[in-house]
Amino acid sequence: MEEIIKKADVLIEAMPYIKAFRNKIFVIKYGGKIILSETAQKNLLEDLIFLYFVGIRPVLVHGGGPFINQRAAQLGRVAKFVEGRRVTDETMIKIVEDTLKEINQKLVSMVKELGVEARGWEGRKEEIIRVKKKMEGEIDLGFVGEITEINSQPIKTALREKAIPIIAPLGKGKDKLTYNVNADEVAAAIAVNLKAEKLIILTDTKGILRNPEDEGSLISTLTQKEVEELIERKVIQSGMIPKVKACIEALGGGVKKTHIVDGRISHVILLEIFTDKGIGTEIVKG
Repeated sequence: MEEIIKKADVLIEAMPYIKAFRNKIFVIKYGGKIILSETAQKNLLEDLIFLYFVGIRPVLVHGGGPFINQRAAQLGRVAKFVEGRRVTDETMIKIVEDTLKEINQKLVSMVKELGVEARGWEGRKEEIIRVKKKMEGEIDLGFVGEITEINSQPIKTALREKAIPIIAPLGKGKDKLTYNVNADEVAAAIAVNLKAEKLIILTDTKGILRNPEDEGSLISTLTQKEVEELIERKVIQSGMIPKVKACIEALGGGVKKTHIVDGRISHVILLEIFTDKGIGTEIVKG
């Protein structure tokens, strides 16, 4: 009986959040090493379905870096990165396209199997993500794009028709060529365009740590200013920098709150959103 009562208490704790977020848009970015875990994938999609059924409108943006690296290695190609961005030549962009298309189709199928309509885009379809070629200083990154515009009309149509949009980070330039785009940047840009309530970025750490070697040093809440200070002090570094910059970009564009959470934890989105304490790091305007 006590176990049943505890379950009821969880639902009561979630109730004010369900009420506050009903009909709001949440943009969720999924990628990195956690994309390799079938368990994490299943938990994520179950969380999306839960959000959907309580009246929240989720939009999923996914990456696929580890799978792209695997595919490239099988073809004898070594992945090269500059400032965290994949150098993408003609051969690599084909690998990126094919891999992201497979991931996208799989995620769409899994959502449908769970009983909810889903629509997938490879990013370039209907030109949702419009880009220009990106340079890193004087370094030519190849087919790497910088976002110039988000055409959100197809996403809005899917949401109106009660489907979950699932988007891969591929953009199209004015030259009609396809470009690889950082998935964190795509998620932030879509969140701003859709006037989303939240941007949630899943990663493979607990969140932002005051001491990168100590998972007990999780920082629960940060303001934009505090994030910038932690970057300057090199507390936030490496692969976490694009994620926090995406959060700051989203907040600057009107998104109410952003979250960086550990995708390895079962049902982490529900724990972060529907409990009083949360479980990751939230970044707010402050």
